[in-house]
Amino acid sequence: MPIYHEKQKRELCALHALNNVFQDGQAYNKQMLDDICQSLAPSSMVNPHRSVLGLGNYDVNVIMAALQLKDCEAIWWDKRKNLDMLNADNVLGFILNMPSPLQWGPVSLPIKRKHWVAVRELDNVFYNLDSKFKNPEVIGDKEALKSFLKAQIRAKDCELLLVVSKTVAERKSWKTESGGIGGASWQ
Repeated sequence: MPIYHEKQKRELCALHALNNVFQDGQAYNKQMLDDICQSLAPSSMVNPHRSVLGLGNYDVNVIMAALQLKDCEAIWWDKRKNLDMLNADNVLGFILNMPSPLQWGPVSLPIKRKHWVAVRELDNVFYNLDSKFKNPEVIGDKEALKSFLKAQIRAKDCELLLVVSKTVAERKSWKTESGGIGGASWQ
């Protein structure tokens, strides 16, 4: 199965991360996310959920509302918790919000901005689908995923969202009982 990997355009990394998680370039578009921004702040002159110029740079509220349109939820991962509690079998994908250097053409500026990155399992292999990458980057199996996520969330200002179905969110079956990265769920 070919991997869908949307590349970075303007400040649309949230859009790319969503489409990369769903493996569908038609899952969301800029107009849908702009409409969500408008619904979240209908009377604001300057919308607080995207960049001032309206070029993207969407916040977490937009991602959470967009996921709800697909009967999914975003679960914020508490970095104080051990990743061994994660049941990756019940997670559709992961979205990281991480600092990223600002690029001006080929030059990397000493300014960091937040960037949304998708991670997804396809055919039993996890991939980093960062829209700034030329190609998807192989992470590997569940143990490699755990190591990758640990390294990312240890970094300052990095947050992790689990993308799960509403049913998984309600049952909290994105957690394990046994302490392994897959397995039985807590009830």
